[in-house]
Amino acid sequence: MLKTLYIVRHCQAVGQEPDAPLTSEGYQQAIAVSDLLFPFAIERVISSPFTRAYQSIAPLAKSLGISIEIDNRLAERVLCATPLADWRERLAQSFTNLDLCLDGGESSRDAMARGIAVVEEALQQKANTIAIVTHGNLMALILKHFDDGIGYAEWQKLSNPDVYRLQFLNAETHVERMIFSK
Repeated sequence: MLKTLYIVRHCQAVGQEPDAPLTSEGYQQAIAVSDLLFPFAIERVISSPFTRAYQSIAPLAKSLGISIEIDNRLAERVLCATPLADWRERLAQSFTNLDLCLDGGESSRDAMARGIAVVEEALQQKANTIAIVTHGNLMALILKHFDDGIGYAEWQKLSNPDVYRLQFLNAETHVERMIFSK
């Protein structure tokens, strides 16, 4: 049976804090995400607990008349506990060395595992069409799990928002970027 997941990166927000809301442009983007996904009859919506993720999918959930399920495993990945001047270089390294774990941070392998656990659980449920809302780094790692060619360069090309469709049929997975390319 065909299962389809829409992996959504949150819309433009005012900051990176867990409670950072969407900007006024971000709210408009959330409506555009809803308009894009509404025709696909999404049956479940699972979101990061961060405000910007929840707000990014709220218009779709409201239009569909379904609730948003919060899953803490979809929260933003912490690369390092303290700010790094060379954080982009370190992030790039984390895509080639999945076990790289900076002080107080989370390795790519660990972050990927928690994201994939959400995906695997979603695939076991009755719903055939599910939206999962998360953050750029975790989104890229989830996608990398299904397509090893995805790495730092693809993360750099992600936009706020961004949507990928993952279709699962038997043992095959098809990954397709849908919108908001830079």
